[in-house]
Amino acid sequence: MEAGIVGLPNVGKSTLFNALTSSQAAQSANYPFCTIEPNEGIVSVPDDRLDRICKYIPPQKIIPAIIKLVDIAGIVKGASEGQGLGNKFLSHIREVDAILQVVRCFEDADVIHVAGVVNPVSDIEIIEIELMLADLQVLETALSKAERTARSGDKEAKLRADVMKKCVAHLLTDQPLRKLALDEFETKAAASFGLLTAKPILYVANVDETDVHGEGPLVQQVREFAAKVGASVVPVCAKLEAEIAELEPADRAEMLASVGLKEPALATLAREAYRVLGLQSYFTAGEKEVRAWTIPIGATAPQAAGVIHTDFEKGFIRAEIYTLDDLETHQNEKTIRQAGKLRVEGKTYVMQDGDICHFLFNT
Repeated sequence: MEAGIVGLPNVGKSTLFNALTSSQAAQSANYPFCTIEPNEGIVSVPDDRLDRICKYIPPQKIIPAIIKLVDIAGIVKGASEGQGLGNKFLSHIREVDAILQVVRCFEDADVIHVAGVVNPVSDIEIIEIELMLADLQVLETALSKAERTARSGDKEAKLRADVMKKCVAHLLTDQPLRKLALDEFETKAAASFGLLTAKPILYVANVDETDVHGEGPLVQQVREFAAKVGASVVPVCAKLEAEIAELEPADRAEMLASVGLKEPALATLAREAYRVLGLQSYFTAGEKEVRAWTIPIGATAPQAAGVIHTDFEKGFIRAEIYTLDDLETHQNEKTIRQAGKLRVEGKTYVMQDGDICHFLFNT
């Protein structure tokens, strides 16, 4: 699963991306379109449950969950009409599963704002409008083709055309498609078009060093906007986080404490991005490794087993599952089993976030 980092030029996207991926690359120049091709990086999802499991089941190695991030070049007003290589950048957004929009929430005379003034809500709306216009273009082009096919009696084409009309009507009310209620068939049909405003979104408020907790008025404006559209906000000082990422681990704690943070804000961002992508983790634990495995929320036990190996899903027999609370109470799997806390679940079991599992299967 991939999340794309988007935003207007000069809002701190590349600085944030470099910090997230612990990149030592030189900072981009202070002008639009500095990133022509999207950069990609794999980011670990911090999870203290791994350390808690390892306290009782010491492994040779620990493997956290990961997400893939794509740093997409700055979008400007008119991108949907090709401004600033907009069509190319919009196509990059079409390929990701969720959007992380970096919003500038700091004043700095040395960093030019593309609009000449810092207004985070206006920045959000500029990108939202461009994404909606791009979706309208895609839908209107596809709709004419679907209607021609539907006139020949193709029932599926007619249903797809109806879905497209519903999406177009919604977009014309100036609302993104993520706010449109669709049934299962409609959702599947809409997904086939890679519609940009149907993707879940997370707002990343890029603040300065004086507002690392995001309590200033600019961040509050973003929070109020996000509340209206059902989105979340994570405040991050990208400049500070980039500096922290370059430090040795032993020095990071001291710097974090000096600015009043318990952990890098990037940890919160990674966890929230994971959630926005609709993902959760389950764990396997043994002497060789303690590992977090990534699955969609709502995945069944066989589907979860299939993440480890496709043969596990094909030959699934049952899952043996316990919780971290069980492990912390009984301290090892033997006593968990003796206490009757090791659950046996079948093919219809829906996995819960944090399940610790053994899968039994045949080949």
